[in-house]
Amino acid sequence: MRGAGFAVLGTLVLFVILIAALLGETVRRQRYARRVERARRIDREVEAAEPAVAGVPLPVRIVGALGNTIARSGLLSARTIAELQHTLTLAGFRGGRGLGLFIGSKLVAMVALPCLAWLLLPGFAPLLRDGLIAAAAIVGLIGPDYAVRQMRQRHLHMLERGLPDALDLLIICTEAGLSLGPAIARVAADIRPAHPAVAEELALTASELRVAPDSRAALFNAGARTGLDALKRMALTLAQSMQFGTPLSQALRTLSAEMRQEMLTRFEAQAARLPVLLTVPMILFILPCVFLIVGGPAIIQLIATLNK
Repeated sequence: MRGAGFAVLGTLVLFVILIAALLGETVRRQRYARRVERARRIDREVEAAEPAVAGVPLPVRIVGALGNTIARSGLLSARTIAELQHTLTLAGFRGGRGLGLFIGSKLVAMVALPCLAWLLLPGFAPLLRDGLIAAAAIVGLIGPDYAVRQMRQRHLHMLERGLPDALDLLIICTEAGLSLGPAIARVAADIRPAHPAVAEELALTASELRVAPDSRAALFNAGARTGLDALKRMALTLAQSMQFGTPLSQALRTLSAEMRQEMLTRFEAQAARLPVLLTVPMILFILPCVFLIVGGPAIIQLIATLNK
C-alpha cells in the first residue's frame, strides 16, 4: 500500500510539473505573439506615415528604380551597400528607397552632366572641352556624396539643437509618473512640431523599447544610429538609471543642463571667431575706401597742380 501511495504521489507531482511546463510554454507563446503583433502594428503605422509611392514624381521613381536595380545586381559589395545605408541613415533617410535614389542619382548625374557640357561647349578647343567634360563627370559622381554629407550635418545639428528641449519634456513626463517607454513616446509626439528630427529618433526608440527584450540595447541603438555623442550620453544615462535604480529625473536634469552649457560654449567660441573672420573683409573692402576718402582730394589737387 505504501509503494502504491508513493507511485500515486509521484504521478501527481509529475502531472503538476507537466501542467506547469505547459502553462509556461503557453504564456511564453502568448507573450511572443503579442510582441510580434505590436511589431507588425508599428510597421503598419510607419508605412502609413510614409508618403505613398503614387505621390512621388515619376522621374524620382525612375531614378530610384534604376538605383535599386544596380544595388541588387551584385555590382556593389554587401559591405559597400551597408556603408551607404548607414550614411543615409545618419543623414535622416529611413526605409529602403533612399539607397536606390542615391545610387541612381549618382549614375544619372555622372552621365547627364558630361552630355550637358558637351552640348553647351561646342566652340571650345578639343583639349579644353574634353577636360571640362571629364570634370563634369567627376562632379556628377561626387556631387550626391557632398549633398548627403551636408544633409547629414544638418540632420545632426537639428538633433543636437532639439535634444535639450526633449530632455526637459522627458523630465516632466517621468515626474508625472510615466515609465520610460510611454514617456519617450509622449515626448516624441509633443515635440514633433518644433523638432521633427528629434521626434523621429525618439519615436523609433520608443518602438524598439516596446518590442526589444533588452531595453538597454534599444537605448544604445539610438546613439549607434546617428553617431551623435549627445544621444549616446542620454542612452548611457537612461541605462544606468534603469540598472542601478537612481532617480531618472535628476539624471536627465543634469544631462540637459550640461548639453545647454556645451551649446552655449560653442556659441561663444563662434562669436569669438568673428573679429578674426572680419579682418580680411575689412582689409579688402573698408580700408581702400578709407584711403580714397582720406587721400583722394589730395591726389586730385596734386594732379591738377601738375597739369598746370
